[in-house]
Amino acid sequence: MPFDGLVFLSNCDKITPGMLMAMGRLNIPSILVSGGPMLAGKIKKATIDIVSVFEAVGQFNARKISKSQLDLIENAACPGPGSCAGLFTANTMNALSEVLGVSLSGNGTIPAVYADRIRLAKESGKKVVELVRKNVCPRDIVSWKSFYNAVAVDLALGGSTNTVLHLPAIANSFEVPFEINLFNELSQKIPHICSLSPVGKYHVEDLHLAGGIYGVMKRLAEENLIQDEAQTIYLKKIREVIEKAVVLNQEIIRPLDKPYGREGGLAILSGNIAPQGAVTKLAGVPQKMRYFQGRAVVFDGEELATEAILSGKIKKGDIVVIRYEGPQGGPGMREMLSPTAAISGMGLIEEVALITDGRFSGGSKGAVIGHISPEAAAGGLIAIIENGDLIEIDFNNKKLNLLVEKSQIDRRYKNLQPFSPKEKNKFLLRYSKLVEPASKGAIFKEP
Repeated sequence: MPFDGLVFLSNCDKITPGMLMAMGRLNIPSILVSGGPMLAGKIKKATIDIVSVFEAVGQFNARKISKSQLDLIENAACPGPGSCAGLFTANTMNALSEVLGVSLSGNGTIPAVYADRIRLAKESGKKVVELVRKNVCPRDIVSWKSFYNAVAVDLALGGSTNTVLHLPAIANSFEVPFEINLFNELSQKIPHICSLSPVGKYHVEDLHLAGGIYGVMKRLAEENLIQDEAQTIYLKKIREVIEKAVVLNQEIIRPLDKPYGREGGLAILSGNIAPQGAVTKLAGVPQKMRYFQGRAVVFDGEELATEAILSGKIKKGDIVVIRYEGPQGGPGMREMLSPTAAISGMGLIEEVALITDGRFSGGSKGAVIGHISPEAAAGGLIAIIENGDLIEIDFNNKKLNLLVEKSQIDRRYKNLQPFSPKEKNKFLLRYSKLVEPASKGAIFKEP
């Protein structure tokens, strides 16, 4: 018997975007309810989270902290239930579900342990019954304007780079046209006004108390920076539902004329290494790394790179290149939190860059660039980069280039062996052959 309506219960990372994709494909009355973010851990007066543990491993390997200090951080970082306390992928996507209009206000920010989370769930149950009775489906709510707003809020927040993968895939499931260049277009006029972990010292619980996602939208709406005609699950336009929103902390949700950064928190880079685009969290790039030239140190896989970083083989001025981790090469795209956190923990965050055709955890920060398209497995230029090659990264002008003569590049391509999948599982092999590049959301190719 088919369902009359659906309540999607989600919380962490890939589950939320997967459910949003299903919502668009099924198109029956639906609402998304997440489990909520975790509270931040505390050591004395300092707040920490899961990324603190990954970075502490690097600090321990660099002999900057003791084993007892590492244990203390590990045991304090995750004090209870919920998706990790910072603005990582899970919390970014649950927040953007509010912006897309398919969840109630507070879905992305009310902590998991708050009574408000239970009240949100009860109200969501009532709302989905109303949607069923009125036969209001997700595609009646979600439009191009909704995705425009999602990008706008994402830039203001400085959310996870994974949103640049997930939003195109979700838009595809809703049959809404979407190009990742929208991030750069809006970044020119939407500043970075919230600085949450892993970039800043605040956490999602702080954003909730400061006014939440509707508070951020209210601030953007003051300067006409959102599409206020977008529909919501309240069966009202977004301009109506954010009318009562209030910003309660001017430091956590800053005024537009006093931002943390004049550009949005995410950016798309291009150049001969990434002609179809690559993604970076601009808000997490150290100022001294905004323009950087370095020598490539190449690894065919994440584990080899992480081992090299933790063993001290990566030096100041290096650019770590991790390839064959893209949608086709992985297959799938593993998160590179271990190597990026290791760079930070080893004290190299202002001295070393990392580029990959894989992707990053929402907890990654530094001069790191992912989603390079085309990927190595598809014959992208990243496949022929060699140790010692000079690479130019210009975050200011959003460029990523290999500084090698074209004649040398042509010679290398003649010797490049066709990609041979390392994965033997027949289902993953099928995925590898059918998947589109990251720049299109790693969706399946149209038949």
